[in-house]
Amino acid sequence: MRTNKFGIRIAASALALAVSYGANATVTDKDILNDANTPEDVVSYGMGTQGQRFSSLADLNTDNVKFLQPAWAFSFGSEKMRGQETQPMIKDGVMYVSASYSRVYAIDAKTGEELWQYDARLPDGIMPCCDVVNRGVALYDDKVIFGTLDAKLVALNKDTGKPMWIKKVADYQAGYAITAAPLVVKGKVITGVSGGEFGIVGKVEAYDANTGEKVWTRPTVEGHMGYVYKDGKAVENGISGGKAGVTWPGDMWKNGGAATWLGGTYDPETDSLFFGTGNPAPWNSHLRPGDNLFSSSRLAIDPDDGSIKWHFQTTPHDGWDYDGVNELVSFDLKEGGKTVKAAATADRNGFMYVLNRENGDFIRGFPFVDKITWAEGLDPKTGRPIYKEGGRPGNPADMDGKKGEMVLAQPAFLGGKNWMPMAYSQETELFYVPSNEWAMDIWNENVSYKKGAAFLGAGFTIKPANDDYIGVLRAMDPKTGKEVWRYENTAPLWGGVMTTAGNLVFTGTPEGYLKAFDAKTGEELYRFNTGSGVVGTPITWTMDGEQYVSVASGWGGAVPLWGGEVAKVVKHFNQGGAIWTFKLPKDRVASK
Repeated sequence: MRTNKFGIRIAASALALAVSYGANATVTDKDILNDANTPEDVVSYGMGTQGQRFSSLADLNTDNVKFLQPAWAFSFGSEKMRGQETQPMIKDGVMYVSASYSRVYAIDAKTGEELWQYDARLPDGIMPCCDVVNRGVALYDDKVIFGTLDAKLVALNKDTGKPMWIKKVADYQAGYAITAAPLVVKGKVITGVSGGEFGIVGKVEAYDANTGEKVWTRPTVEGHMGYVYKDGKAVENGISGGKAGVTWPGDMWKNGGAATWLGGTYDPETDSLFFGTGNPAPWNSHLRPGDNLFSSSRLAIDPDDGSIKWHFQTTPHDGWDYDGVNELVSFDLKEGGKTVKAAATADRNGFMYVLNRENGDFIRGFPFVDKITWAEGLDPKTGRPIYKEGGRPGNPADMDGKKGEMVLAQPAFLGGKNWMPMAYSQETELFYVPSNEWAMDIWNENVSYKKGAAFLGAGFTIKPANDDYIGVLRAMDPKTGKEVWRYENTAPLWGGVMTTAGNLVFTGTPEGYLKAFDAKTGEELYRFNTGSGVVGTPITWTMDGEQYVSVASGWGGAVPLWGGEVAKVVKHFNQGGAIWTFKLPKDRVASK
């Protein structure tokens, strides 16, 4: 093993292994669009562009999952632990995976041997609000592309790990960062940005995957100009929302937040990028009366020029930091003899929404948590929340400028569901939603914007809603809004979910377990302790006739940093940093 000037550790056998696994094979636009139908690889974040996280593989199923066994484990090494929220990618027998502190690894998927490692050289002044996580890479052509905590995009050569281009997306000293996995659509790298707690302006941007040159930028706060870039020159492409100040008071829109920190999905059927946007800034909603577009919303964006096609706002005038970034998963809704091009999202505010993905129209919405205190329900026609009297934290101005009246709000601001992706089964037609039952005391304070400083104007304390569990994995029916089954977990659930045609649902727990459940009944069928909390997202693929499952293990994320009383529940959990890979032996596959 040697390290070169780029901070890349390259195994002596890396080139030989790369050749043996197809060094000349590249990832094309067609490969990405067809990812859900090619079980021998995983080349998109979401195991398919629409984000369903459904695998057609059925060799591993409810009858034989008990025989799933570890194949290898790979340590990320060094003292750089914290949360490992990544989703691995697989192409031609090589796994590409990111880790905390903006690191990327190429690993022999058969043996677990490292091929190369890239460490981004981060400045001292990075300001990630919610841990030093990275949720994954994108693959395109001969490149592995990822975002860094100092708000850059980096493209690495897939065989050597050597940088091919590096582009600054935003100013980390103003609070910007990138933690999400980028998307590649039509040869363009699509990225969002983090930083909503620092009064940044959210945006979605596209870069040429081959050169790194900017193609377009679309701010996600009303009043800011979008641009397309031609011959290196910025050409105006319309103000987001049409003009400034319509749903914001005064100049508040200039530091309006609405960070696109979770990235997005792509629906080729409507040719739309679906991105969620975060909280308006500051949290103190009394300082910014109005709906505060396009915060706490889902946006459909044209991938060619960044134009906004439609929007749906889940929490207008958000006063609880409920955000709206959670993934919008495309699916076909079959009911009443018709099939609707739909999409669903489980919001931090406790409601799950089913939308028409062609135009953003509201189809239905329903709670997916046990208790919601801030709203009475949703308007059945528009999906707009019906606010509960006394549910919003008070105005400091009513208390002589001191701390505003405190309220107990449920869910807590970490959400009925936070970043951790849900899954949709084409077999059961159910969504499998990782969720949490917790509440918070929240109050408002006065605050003013200062570049690079926290821009909250609120205080809070999170507490469990129940004595014996916080996390709940739920199977939700998008047709009825009913919970079909649930699994309750002592600690909060903070990892993603995957489901398969083998009638299985996989997820991890902070207690360290990778678990598998019967997709129809919720019966727990398998568990394996990885030695540290699982907050990553599992994948499955097939290689040499055997089905594999991989997941990152490494406790961290927002819960131990922001969890208040909840953090006490998890304070003894050990950090870690590893990829665990499992396989079903060939002799355990039923004959066909």
